[in-house]
Amino acid sequence: MAERQENVPVQLAEGVRMYVEATRLGGDEDIAFKVPSFEEVTNTIESIAGALTAAMTRVKPKKASVEFGLEIAVESGKLTTLLVQGSGKANLTISLEWGE
Repeated sequence: MAERQENVPVQLAEGVRMYVEATRLGGDEDIAFKVPSFEEVTNTIESIAGALTAAMTRVKPKKASVEFGLEIAVESGKLTTLLVQGSGKANLTISLEWGE
């Protein structure tokens, strides 16, 4: 089965609605009856950032940067996020610096 991209309306905080491009996972289903919340996506970002912050706290670099890509998908009428390969060769690009 081929993956299908579609624009899905999502509900943000304070009633703001926006559209995101999402990949439909699984079979066909009608999701238009309910606008999914974007909270699943923001929760994923917070969880990844929290785990990476904890790791950075342990290794104590002087400077750090992290780059990651998320793909938004629709599964069972809900938004879900996938950690995906970006323009580089890895899902996560991490830079750490020590010293002066």
